[in-house]
Formats: sequence, C-alpha cells, structure tokens
Amino acid sequence: MQANSADHQSIHASAFLGVSSSFVDGMIQTTDESLLQELEPVHFRGYYASTMEMYADTQTVENYLNVHREWFCRCSSPMKADPLGDNGYALTIGRFGALGYEVEPKIGLHLLPQDGQGVYRIETIPVPGYVAPGYEVDFKAALQLVETDPSQANLPDEAAPAQLTRVEWDLHLDVAIQFPRFIRALPQHLIQSTGDRVLNQVVRQVSRCLTLKVQEDFHSTHNIPFPKKRKRNWALRIGG
Repeated sequence: MQANSADHQSIHASAFLGVSSSFVDGMIQTTDESLLQELEPVHFRGYYASTMEMYADTQTVENYLNVHREWFCRCSSPMKADPLGDNGYALTIGRFGALGYEVEPKIGLHLLPQDGQGVYRIETIPVPGYVAPGYEVDFKAALQLVETDPSQANLPDEAAPAQLTRVEWDLHLDVAIQFPRFIRALPQHLIQSTGDRVLNQVVRQVSRCLTLKVQEDFHSTHNIPFPKKRKRNWALRIGG
C-alpha cells in the first residue's frame, strides 16, 4: 500500500484504469433505459482477501471499529460517503469504465456489529431514493481481528511494535451491468476479460486507499507510532 497523490484525488477511470479498445473508437455511448432493459446483464465476480495491521491490542482495535461513525466518512475520501441509519453508508466510489462505457456507481453498505464469533460483516443495502442506472452490486465482506505476535509485523525488525492486531478480511463481489448494444456487439471474451480486469483494479485501488487512511487515522487517534517504512498488503484476488 503506497501513499501517492492519486489517493487524495477523485477516483476516475482515466486516473488509474487505462483500459480502452480500438473496437469502440468513434462509437457513441448510450444509457437509454429501454434499450438496457432488453439485454441480460453481464456479471463480473471476484473473491478477494487481505489483511490490515494495527499496532495495538485487539480490544483497542475492536473499540475503534465499533465507533465507525466517527471515522468512516473521513477515511473514505476521495470517495463520498453519506450516513444511512445507524450503521449504513451510501458510498459513491467514483467514475470508471472501459470499452467506451463508464459508470459512477453508488452503493449502500451496512456495517453490521460484531457477531458471536467475533466477525464483522458488511453487506449491500438499498440507498433510499436512488435507482442504479444499468448496474447492480452485491457486496459481502467479513472482517476478523487476530491478535498476532508483534515479531510477525510487516516492518523492519528494529521497528517491531509492542502489540499487533491483524484485521483479516475477505470480500465476495458480484457486479451486474446491463451494457448497451454497441458493447454487447463485441466478443464476449473481450467484455468479460476487460470487466474482470477493471474490477480487480478498482478493488485494489479502493482497498489500498481506504486501508492506508484507516491505519493512519487509528494510530494518530491513539498516539501510536505508525512507521512509513513497511511492507504493503495488497488485496489479492482468490477466485471468481
């Protein structure tokens, strides 16, 4: 996970996706709802996992996660997060796309309280008054706190923390998009491979940015040193 200027700007396709195709040069995008509804959506699915290191005991990290209302909107920047009820947020991720087609998705996320097994879950919820134009997102994530030997931290030996809790998370993501006809005219394998690549890049970009901001906020809030030199944990795609 690396901090750079892109982490503090709006998330946009041209900033980090770089996906294009000569097949669609000069073609005009359409989001006409009547045309979109005639076509079956194309699904892009991914299963991802990674960890986030917090240099504190598990109870301290748990207390921080339980008051997400105090930090989630701030740490979500450059994405836009608006509170929904007690434990939900409407999250506008940013504009992204490929093959001449772009979307700016907004999804509702419900951050469920820790369950009896010590697992936090995040699930999709409706955003009141919002109808997604031609796409649907099914987001299912689980987070678990694991107190770990500090010597296992992804840091140089001389910088090992006094305590270490790893937030281990996994994400099942299913994005269904009703593409316009000019996209559906392209080879299916091209649509699928391009969409999968875009999905991977979006998850990587968002998780990298959000993880770093949460780590910085947590350690700053608790006056715990947060070394700049450390190994990065990337969101790893496990399967589809």
